[in-house]
Amino acid sequence: MVIVGAGFAGLYMLQKLRTAGLRCVVIEAGDDVGGTWYWNRYPGARCDVESVHYSYSFSAELDQEWTWTERYAGQPEILRYLQHVADRFDLRRDIQFSTRVASAAFDEGTLRWDVTTKTGDTYNARFCIMATGCLSTINRPDIAGCADFQGPIYHTGNWPHEKVDFTGLRVGIIGTGSSACQAIPLLANEARELIVLQRTPNHCVPAHNHPLPQDYVEHIKSRYPKLRRKWRESEAGSNYPIGNRSALEVTPHELDLTYQYRWDVGGIPFLTAFDDILLDAAANATAANFVTRKIGDIVIDPEAARRLTPTHHPIGAKRICIVTDYYETFNRDNVRLISVRETPIERILPGGIALVGEHIPLDALIFATGFDTMTGSLMAMDIRGRRGTPLREAWADEPATYLGLMVADFPNMFLITGPGSPSVLSVMTMTIEQHVEWIAECIDTLEREGVDVIEASPEAQREWTDHVHAVANQTLYPAANTWYTNANIEGKRRGFNIYVGGYRDYDQHLERVRRERYAGFILTSQRHSEPASQFPERSAAIPN
Repeated sequence: MVIVGAGFAGLYMLQKLRTAGLRCVVIEAGDDVGGTWYWNRYPGARCDVESVHYSYSFSAELDQEWTWTERYAGQPEILRYLQHVADRFDLRRDIQFSTRVASAAFDEGTLRWDVTTKTGDTYNARFCIMATGCLSTINRPDIAGCADFQGPIYHTGNWPHEKVDFTGLRVGIIGTGSSACQAIPLLANEARELIVLQRTPNHCVPAHNHPLPQDYVEHIKSRYPKLRRKWRESEAGSNYPIGNRSALEVTPHELDLTYQYRWDVGGIPFLTAFDDILLDAAANATAANFVTRKIGDIVIDPEAARRLTPTHHPIGAKRICIVTDYYETFNRDNVRLISVRETPIERILPGGIALVGEHIPLDALIFATGFDTMTGSLMAMDIRGRRGTPLREAWADEPATYLGLMVADFPNMFLITGPGSPSVLSVMTMTIEQHVEWIAECIDTLEREGVDVIEASPEAQREWTDHVHAVANQTLYPAANTWYTNANIEGKRRGFNIYVGGYRDYDQHLERVRRERYAGFILTSQRHSEPASQFPERSAAIPN
């Protein structure tokens, strides 16, 4: 097996397959493990899922020996956790670090993959498993004059490993998504002046992060097996409390009390206070209006409060930001907020940035402009399937997959949390384990049954992709121009390719496909150019 990527997905895939006795190599661009948490080292980088939940569940011993220190773990702690996992399970010896994959091509004669790195090395393997992550290829807008800027330019998704000192500097930051909202309060503490250049304001709720009390940690550790089972059986695959009432069925007083309680608790569960916030525009407006009032209460300058108030998308349709002192930061004298919708950027200058009608001097510039999500890391490689078809060509219209796991005409190539899976709308560690375990069991079955090739049928892929779209269209997610819909990348085809049916529902699809002898997949033996007899091709009709 060749596994591409050594983050949460790649490490667990390696551990799982190696335990089964299979020979694997992991190819990793960084010089250490960590994936997203290796590259994203910007000030304030922190997970928006509670740390006791954002971890592997495959090892009871690991659960007991690792102790999380904060409610929401920061990047350094998560990276240390993944380094610990790599060392504890002796995974590094099968990882090729500081190496990028240039191409991967399926050989129809040998039914194997040739994976070539940018250094010219080639690996020949029966299976190619893409553990490249959903948020791993940075998006850096092409703004005129970038090459002329004489100060340092940073991107939050590819931050230097050493500390960057902004003390006394005039710093500009472009973007107000999750990474910017985490970084801005810390940058404001150092910079002489911080200029925030915002295109689209986002809804933010407080994290209320804090150190974890020892008795709480001991309580979680004593109940981990039971909690893990409960989370896996939940609708969302998480520990989020989900309301079972409509926001439109309660009195204004009850509405306000419920939202205030969720605000005081903090975190993503604010969005699950009622069961129709992401389904009904009127219900959604009740949550958005509450956050709007909070912005007005916190931000002293009415004009700044207006600019920080989202009006272009429903709350939650763009990933909600979990923050610490974000809105409060705009009350500081050294922080200025500029809407680039109202005052567009003309170009970057050697000593600053030119807006329509104003030149702003800067010593350093930060792009907090996110990622080419879901497909960016795959499109960066030259991946070719049957008949030499490039993945870029197969995905010219949209990134269609079957279950987010495989692409038609790309045999024996698995995706972990690919397009068409719950991925970024669920707890990533849970969905990663879900995919890894399904893939490992599938490969084990193929080995035992003497099947050489598995691939998604075009019909099953079409059915699943249509189902993903149909479920999404029942929600408010497609209503926003966000990275969920590819709207953040100029020239990228607009579409919503994340499965929003929930973790439990998706898990039932996976189980049904496995139970029905891999319905929707074509399985063949090298000895026969037809479906293997023990695995007749089956319809993959998606249940209502």
